[in-house]
Amino acid sequence: MAAKRRADVTWENDLIRGKGKVRFGSNALPETGVTWVSRTEKPDGKTSPEELLAAAHASCYAMALSGTLAENKTPPTRLDVSAVCTFDRVGGKWKVTTSELTVKGVVPGLENSKFEEIAKVAEGGCPISNAIRNNVEIKLNASLEQ
Repeated sequence: MAAKRRADVTWENDLIRGKGKVRFGSNALPETGVTWVSRTEKPDGKTSPEELLAAAHASCYAMALSGTLAENKTPPTRLDVSAVCTFDRVGGKWKVTTSELTVKGVVPGLENSKFEEIAKVAEGGCPISNAIRNNVEIKLNASLEQ
């Protein structure tokens, strides 16, 4: 059965002066404000589509990597994953240009080179990576904690 997830936004006014509220269908997160200024300048306690994309990418990749490591019979003790999505003007239009994943792992019995190899395989199987691939450059930095 396919999983469906929902988010709703109410927007008021024009793009520059306007503001919106994002509501999550799961109620897992509180209603969150969103504005153009929070998207292009400073967050000031509000979110942006790019921050939401970064959260989706980081959490999806963490799941993909933990699954891939388990398939390798080297399950992780811990994975710390961050994603940074860049929103920039390209050819006069706004675009999400990159999503940079950084993962630091604690994986007993695994060498760093093998961790990097598995991390790359996992990125190729990450559903969010695959949803944005060929439109957004995906960068991956993977290392084991020392």
